[in-house]
Amino acid sequence: MIAKEVTIYDIAKELNVSASTVSRALNNNALICKSTTKRIIEKAGELGYRPNNFASNLRRQKTNTIGVVLHELNSSFITSVLAGIENVTAEAGYDIIITHSKENHETEVANVKNLYNKRVDGIIVSLSLTSKNLDHFAPFVEKKTPIVFFDRVNESTDIPHVVIDNYNCGYIATKHLLEQGCKRIAILTSNLKRNVYYQRHRGYTDALLDAKIKYDEAIVLVKDLTEESGIEAAHEILNMQARPDGLFVTNDLEAVLCMQELMLHGVRIPEDLAVVGFNNDAISKIANPKLSTIDYPGQQMGEATAKNLINFLNGNRSMGSINKTIIKSELLIRESSMRKK
Repeated sequence: MIAKEVTIYDIAKELNVSASTVSRALNNNALICKSTTKRIIEKAGELGYRPNNFASNLRRQKTNTIGVVLHELNSSFITSVLAGIENVTAEAGYDIIITHSKENHETEVANVKNLYNKRVDGIIVSLSLTSKNLDHFAPFVEKKTPIVFFDRVNESTDIPHVVIDNYNCGYIATKHLLEQGCKRIAILTSNLKRNVYYQRHRGYTDALLDAKIKYDEAIVLVKDLTEESGIEAAHEILNMQARPDGLFVTNDLEAVLCMQELMLHGVRIPEDLAVVGFNNDAISKIANPKLSTIDYPGQQMGEATAKNLINFLNGNRSMGSINKTIIKSELLIRESSMRKK
């Protein structure tokens, strides 16, 4: 048997007051005296009353929920981003619904449609590696429902987004390896159609150009972001006739796994190969040697993204008023790249 849901009419009957009095008291209406409000709230708790937020939200045309569309869940970066988002949304009185595309365009489309059908008040999005277009966000745009992208974004649209300066990060990581005496620097990255990897690769390319070092596609390794790809990349490096003496990896986990596999086969880090990663994940601090990396402040990015969305929802900004927010990042130099002590 399913227990009957307690209503305001049940409370009213128990206390011999009108349903409208109960409703006002539960909403802290000043017209109801404090003693009556106290009695009603206590009785509601005693009977197990739950407010029907769904019906209330339908009347107000607002759900007080924000959808979050993520490309993955198993990274410390995304965990810290979520912490930042939740800090801001909870304080503003919003719940969040988290969806996970698993780096798949079709799953992302289905997740976005589901959030639209749930009538979320706004969405926060990081695109999957295989996202083909932004057509699935059109219903939100048509309804003027706020969207803010972060990290993996489409920079060709007017939809607001929060990023770091990925180009500059790629440049300074490569420049650091050059300053350590590296002459042949490989890059291990992912889908260059995504803004983050495209811009990091562009920074890498320009740093080589400025140092008058020829770009060599043979040492540009484009992989997915799995654990296996880091190990696979290590074996490709081991099999190169002209091995690189520097390696820039656009993901810390891949960097550490690649580094460990290379060391198992006798490669000395950083003497034979200096390595720089990206994200400043926890693994970068416990790797041996500790991994030089680009600090990517996930919580700060999550907070900035959520604040932008809340400002749009509160009418403090119009959707066309701000397009791009850049979060500051920096290179953290550790043992893995320090060829020059």
